Amino acid sequence: MYIPWIITLFTVTAVYFLDRWEHKHIKSLFDWVPAILLAYVIPALISYLMDADFSQAAIHDFSKDYFIPLAIIAVMSSLSLGQLRAIGWKPIVLFVGGSLFIAIFPILFALVFAQTELVSETLVNQEYWKGIPPIVGSWIGGSTSQLVLKELVDCPENIFLTILVMDNILVNIWTILMFQTIKKSRFLNRHLKIRDVAIPENIRLETKNPMPSWLCSLILLATVLSCNYLIESFIGKVVVLSILGLAFSNFITRWNFNFTLKIGGILIIVVMAVLGLKLQFETIDFNMWFLGFLMGWLVGHFIFMMLIAKVLNINMAWVPIASMANVGGIATAPAVTAAYEKKWMPHAIVLAILSMATGTFWGMLTIFIFRTFLISA
Repeated sequence: MYIPWIITLFTVTAVYFLDRWEHKHIKSLFDWVPAILLAYVIPALISYLMDADFSQAAIHDFSKDYFIPLAIIAVMSSLSLGQLRAIGWKPIVLFVGGSLFIAIFPILFALVFAQTELVSETLVNQEYWKGIPPIVGSWIGGSTSQLVLKELVDCPENIFLTILVMDNILVNIWTILMFQTIKKSRFLNRHLKIRDVAIPENIRLETKNPMPSWLCSLILLATVLSCNYLIESFIGKVVVLSILGLAFSNFITRWNFNFTLKIGGILIIVVMAVLGLKLQFETIDFNMWFLGFLMGWLVGHFIFMMLIAKVLNINMAWVPIASMANVGGIATAPAVTAAYEKKWMPHAIVLAILSMATGTFWGMLTIFIFRTFLISA
């Protein structure tokens, strides 16, 4: 059946070009409705208007076998471990601490408040806990991790869309707050008696004479085809492709980082468009208790990183930078950083790429702990 493929192609093409259209109203739209959410909603809207159900179409199996694995290895192969050394260990420890809080907080919350209606009814009985790993993936790893974890935890479509909407609202608000916070960094450094305010050494993100794009594409495609042939488990494919992606970016001297990052972004839109074919609007339920839980989660993440920054005596500007590298991603992290020090922008990008590379594994940890200590109980 070709209709799901046509809808997907139309959606990806429309979102891709709209996202790059330099029209002020279109730009304003994407400031508040990111491409990933639009790519998810458009196929669902078309399916609704056609009164058609494409949730069982063959394109979903194809996406799981090819589109998602390609997105994983493309994003993972955009990270160079050598670039991390220029940042220094303190900002990386701060960043990892923020990631750890995002991954662990919902489990600790659920264990402490196990008898409350939010946990026992919303998270457990209504299965909203299945929406938490995709949020962990989104906040730490971005869209790729979010999609992989959605598949791993088998998150229902109605919960997933609710999460996408809530996540979009919170991330936009959080970005505004981080812009304001980083401008107060010098004030915070002075009052918290932070002495480490130096600018880290410069780094280069680009590669001289990078490998041709077609050759990178061929390597990525051949790797995915080989994994599909040799590995049956989806989780196994995720782990192997992640490791191979890191190996490509760190052992192939002319690896094209910019191309793999760009192609990874396009593949994310493709995967979201395919997932949108499963969505049924009538199943959507906006849970205000869950939204409050997400807000508390984000605030706790920030406070925890401030404590780490104080203990490590690290410039407080790294707190909003590391937070946006986690929660915002590769677009917003350098933008927020530029409000404080433009020379730090490449460092923010590297942290954001590190976030993209690790988000899936943090989410897998969240799933494991949830199923071990809460759901099984």
